[in-house]
Amino acid sequence: MVQYYWNPGYANPGYVQQQITPPPPSAPGGRPGAPPFREESYIENILRLNRGKPGVFHFSFERAMETGTNTKAVTGMVEAAGRDHVILSEAKTGRRYLFPMIYFDYAEFPEEINYFNQST
Repeated sequence: MVQYYWNPGYANPGYVQQQITPPPPSAPGGRPGAPPFREESYIENILRLNRGKPGVFHFSFERAMETGTNTKAVTGMVEAAGRDHVILSEAKTGRRYLFPMIYFDYAEFPEEINYFNQST
C-alpha cells in the first residue's frame, strides 16, 4: 500500500522511528562565534523599513482577464510586508490590497527612503 498523505496513526511495520534531537544553541548569527544577526536587504525588508511612507507601487501579471489589464499601479503606502506578500493601502480610497511579491515590479517614493546601514 502506498501512503500519499502523512498519517501519524498509520503503522508501517518496516519503519523504525528515530529520535531526533535539536541542534545545540548557537549565536544569533546561526554559527557558534558568529557576529550578531544583520538584517538582509530583501525587498520585503526594505518595504517594511518604509511602512507608512507614500509611494507608487507597480505590479504586473503574466495573465490578465481582459486585454491590456496586466499591470496595476497603487498610489498609497505599505501597511505590512512579508516574505511573499505586501499589504498596501490606497491613499485616495482607503482600499487595501494584498499582493503576492511575485507580481511586484518596483516602487517610487517622492521622498528619501529608509535603508540598512551600509557601514558594516
